[in-house]
Amino acid sequence: MSTRPAAHLVSSEYLAKYQKATELMKALPADDPRNFTQQANVHCAYCNGGYNQVDFPKIDYQVHFSWLFFPFHRMYLYFYEKILGSLIKDPNFALPFWNWDHPNGMYLPQIFNDVNSLLYDKYRNCQHLPPTLMDLDYSGNDPTTTTEEQIASNLTIMHKQMVSSAGSPKLFYGDPYVAGDEDTTKGAGTIENIPHNSVHRWTGTKKGICGITDDPPYGEDMGILYSASRDPIFYAHHANVDRMWTIWKNLEAKKKRSTGDALENKKLGYQYQDVEIPWLQSRPTPLRKKPTKGAARKAPLVTLSQTLDSKIAVELKREKNSRSKAEKEDQVEILVIEGVEFESTEYVKFDVYVNDEDESGPGKTEFAGSFVRVPHKGGDKKMTSKFQIGITELLEDIGADDDDDLVVVLVPRTGTVTVNGPIRIEFDSCKD
Repeated sequence: MSTRPAAHLVSSEYLAKYQKATELMKALPADDPRNFTQQANVHCAYCNGGYNQVDFPKIDYQVHFSWLFFPFHRMYLYFYEKILGSLIKDPNFALPFWNWDHPNGMYLPQIFNDVNSLLYDKYRNCQHLPPTLMDLDYSGNDPTTTTEEQIASNLTIMHKQMVSSAGSPKLFYGDPYVAGDEDTTKGAGTIENIPHNSVHRWTGTKKGICGITDDPPYGEDMGILYSASRDPIFYAHHANVDRMWTIWKNLEAKKKRSTGDALENKKLGYQYQDVEIPWLQSRPTPLRKKPTKGAARKAPLVTLSQTLDSKIAVELKREKNSRSKAEKEDQVEILVIEGVEFESTEYVKFDVYVNDEDESGPGKTEFAGSFVRVPHKGGDKKMTSKFQIGITELLEDIGADDDDDLVVVLVPRTGTVTVNGPIRIEFDSCKD
């Protein structure tokens, strides 16, 4: 059993092995499938139109925005890790994980910052190098909060994405994805949305920033999906994403819920260094302020058809309220926004609040979550997706569990987004 260490806690001996393994991988012949660039191209091919679905030649195969996200990236890292270990003849070698869910790990790890190391990548945002603290809800602009406020916000976001808003397998994993499905109609899971996407964009840079004068222009390397795996930190980032999967399954097991036949990391021969998980105690605080009703549009089912260039508030009818504890343990209440359209080459983000038209921020319970998409490379491809988030705990905390209707507020943050679809409430089983 190998143990993946937290990147900010590794020893000098471990770092020397990791650097040597990376050096040997990058030195392999260009046509060797184990070569670093060849390995990076695997991720590019499976997320940027390199393959079509079997028997569906006009439909791309996509490993994001659905329940494929976790198992694909787990096995991708597994084989990458095994290649590194084989090159230094250490079968127990394990990748580090970027511990961005802990205050001490909310910085770009120092082991990736040595310009003379092969773990360094010049296509990173120089404004986000240490001692700059990470923003897990990154909208494209750096926050003006204090360090303490940003840490508190980050921990609250982690609690939302792992606990409050992830009350069913579909919410955590993302929508089912089967042969013939268009990837653009799928909804991503909570962790893929944030902090996976936001950390990608926070890390990457682009032409015209940080002295980058050459191509590529979009947000390389980490900030755009086709090139993200060219940065060695990609694998540490996704190791922590994978760690979130192991933590979520343990949390669900404590609730005596089943996670089906999901892959077990220990059966693959690795585990994670045991570190503190502070966000478990970071449940957000509610404003407990009743919204002003009547100003928003009111309908049992609201269908929008407009560009999200300013804040939009809609009053949404609930068909089931005052549910019993048993009903809530059986089914989670979900807010769904369909028909979210955007350009594939843009980083887009909008925030969603419930009963809070003043946009109190991610530290409050009324903040339901954010829709975030990392851009793809490609010519002006219009993509359509949806936002879905669990709100059972949110409604309890803000005292709206018995309300007949809710005010749902959409706030644009970056990129051009059009909503051409319904906003509704649905229910999903908390069990597989």
